[in-house]
Amino acid sequence: MLENYNIENILFLDIETVPNVSGYNGLPDNLKKLWNKKAEQLIKNDRNPGPEVQTPETIFDRAGIYAEFGKVICISTGIFRNHSLWIKSYYSDDEKQILTEFCAIMNKAPEKKFQFLCAHNGKEFDFPYLIRRMLINGISVPAILDLSGKKPWEVNHLDTMELWKFGDYKTYTSLDLLSAIFDIPSPKDDITGADVWRVYWVEKDLPRIVTYCQKDVIAIVNLFLKFKGKEIINEDQITYV
Repeated sequence: MLENYNIENILFLDIETVPNVSGYNGLPDNLKKLWNKKAEQLIKNDRNPGPEVQTPETIFDRAGIYAEFGKVICISTGIFRNHSLWIKSYYSDDEKQILTEFCAIMNKAPEKKFQFLCAHNGKEFDFPYLIRRMLINGISVPAILDLSGKKPWEVNHLDTMELWKFGDYKTYTSLDLLSAIFDIPSPKDDITGADVWRVYWVEKDLPRIVTYCQKDVIAIVNLFLKFKGKEIINEDQITYV
């Protein structure tokens, strides 16, 4: 499987996002009204609401997964060279700084550009989220991310979750589950995505989130290697830039 893909031509990535303000009351009035509408729909569609009464305020921690109400706080990337994985992360409280630095890598000279981007659930989340936040911040979208005017076969985005589906669109398969069944070290051994907003806004521990994001990238690379029938990398093959 995936014999035609040279892993050294792929930039692997994962992003972490949070609500763009620390709490519901921090929203300006116009966005608060719009979040209320969004939250009402989310509450209505929630199949497992739990015993507590849900309100736009109590579910505001979910706002980070929507680009209109969230922001990027970390982008971790991985490139595979000579049987080694190089990890570099872009992180800051200043989202525009992160996106600008990331785009600088994407806009390198043609001979240094990557042919593909790969993420887990990237087509549904990471790639569109990055594009939306770039537009909101007034940043030009790099060609490899830009979908406008492209035919489906011209979009060089790989998605390990989509690859695992093999045409089956009934379920979501988490990176943690795939890591478990392929005997890949779990990226969720400290925190999970549900904890990121709390660790960022309450504990104010961005470096901890960066470590978690990097573990996701390593897991994605190892999953891709497994899909290719290769052995996973170990810690001494990883360099953090």
